[in-house]
Amino acid sequence: MTTITQPVDQQPADDIEPGLLPESPADRDERNPRRSVFRSLFRGSGLVGSILVLGVVLAGLIGPLLVSWEPQQQIDGAYLLAPSGDHLFGTDDLSRDVLARVLSGIQVNLLIIAIAVPIGAAIGTLAGLLSVSIPGLDGITQRVFDVILAFPAIVLGIALTAILGPGAVTVAVVIAIAEIPTFGRLVRTSVLRVREQPYVEAARVSGAGTGRILAKHVLPNSVEALFVQFALSLSLAVFIEGAMGYLGIGVVPPTPSLGGLVAAGNSYLESNPWFAIGPLIVISALVLGLYLIAQSIADDRRNHR
Repeated sequence: MTTITQPVDQQPADDIEPGLLPESPADRDERNPRRSVFRSLFRGSGLVGSILVLGVVLAGLIGPLLVSWEPQQQIDGAYLLAPSGDHLFGTDDLSRDVLARVLSGIQVNLLIIAIAVPIGAAIGTLAGLLSVSIPGLDGITQRVFDVILAFPAIVLGIALTAILGPGAVTVAVVIAIAEIPTFGRLVRTSVLRVREQPYVEAARVSGAGTGRILAKHVLPNSVEALFVQFALSLSLAVFIEGAMGYLGIGVVPPTPSLGGLVAAGNSYLESNPWFAIGPLIVISALVLGLYLIAQSIADDRRNHR
């Protein structure tokens, strides 16, 4: 008897997804984490958050070009003026336009967090991957993470300010260090969860190396969680910068920062509340927007599992 064998399309074991079943192009497109994250930004709470964050970013980038005053310019006869058509947020105790200083403070804040958070995320992600890939390194890495987490970010900021001095660089270093253990443990957990899955075993049996398994299976299955954490970390970074500025250990005056502006206006809440309320509104909008984005990505991730 002759057995007729039907040709079967072969798929490399490295490309097999959970369940060891090949996926159609439509399924792969639906599982694309970048598409999922992009979709989360334009619906529900993600849309509200995107509008808030985009509004603050555009205000920081374009706003200084539209106002008539420089952040450091002292205006004759403009001591603690109330909000008006000429000064939408009023003026401060040195007769400077508060709106101009808030817009400049947004630029400083965004620059700090845009540098510090990605650096902390990259170092933490690399540490998390290496900790479970190199024998004996996991215990050391986790103890280092424990030490960092033992110090609240503000306490860490005070300690580093005593060493490095106040300034934007110190704030960025504090934020980056504070984010390392968060991303490190998130990636470590993903590695431990994914490496025992059948599709990883299939890839390993087919001869895939550790680096290829991490790049093709571990990180793609962790990227949405990393996006969520990244948005939350940006929100936390705004808080850290604001708190350090409020305590006087952040960006050095006369360079404006949002936290420093809130601190400077704290003594004038009765005579000119917009001195402090203006920058506080911007901080609140930025933090809320980033939180809503993170929440939307997390909800979308749960709904499409």
